[in-house]
Amino acid sequence: MNEKRRISLLFFILVMLFFYLPIIMLIILSFNSTKAYEFKSFSLRWYIELFFRSPRLWQAFGRSLIIAITSSIISVIIALFGAIGIKWYNFKLKGYVKVLNYIPLIIPDLIIGVSLLLFFNMNFAKVPLGMLTIFIAHTTFNIPFSLFIIMSRLSEFDFSIVEASRDLGATEFQTLNKVILPTMTPGIVSAFLMSMTLSLDDFVITSFVTGTNSDTLPIQIYSMLKFGVSPTINALSTILIIGTLVLALSSRKLQKYMLS
Repeated sequence: MNEKRRISLLFFILVMLFFYLPIIMLIILSFNSTKAYEFKSFSLRWYIELFFRSPRLWQAFGRSLIIAITSSIISVIIALFGAIGIKWYNFKLKGYVKVLNYIPLIIPDLIIGVSLLLFFNMNFAKVPLGMLTIFIAHTTFNIPFSLFIIMSRLSEFDFSIVEASRDLGATEFQTLNKVILPTMTPGIVSAFLMSMTLSLDDFVITSFVTGTNSDTLPIQIYSMLKFGVSPTINALSTILIIGTLVLALSSRKLQKYMLS
């Protein structure tokens, strides 16, 4: 038994190293005094460079943040009402709607990017590439993920609560506002955070629908990498990692508070 535990512990350590060693090295090198891949001495040089001499990175980050927040809000709202409709209302094409919503989850990003680019360039659409097309694209690919998360939450929902609210004379809107939404809040928060992560991280689809002066952070970083890896990217990545951890821990505590 002890031997099995040792082997399991060894594999666990190897897996953790495989996942987190590159991230740890990135964080360490963000405090390096030189551009070398070997740590020389501790320095905040690249953080100063990031905050005071990298306006393009912050502009790209600002665009990414705006698109991520707005597209996540819209996609979660659409997914919420879609999930409620699929779960509690019967209609002829219900099975087909479920399948159609899950198809984008398995379609390669390359195909989605090309199809959106073709759509925006069609004569009846003719949407100029820029912030609007990125927002539409991110909302489009976020909806299936949000729907999947909210549907999972709805599968655990006790429908007798809704029936009790109707018996007490609540209208459909009152039932939605006072009963369904508060109970669904943890799933909604999870769907929003997932959409935010996917939007901030997306490169392939965004590269097809971006225009001039509308590069998001992944596109900007990729264009910088053509001239070599700048340690300012390591500094920005470290800040994003810390922000992500704080956001994840905060959302976890919020969900526990709502469920208690």
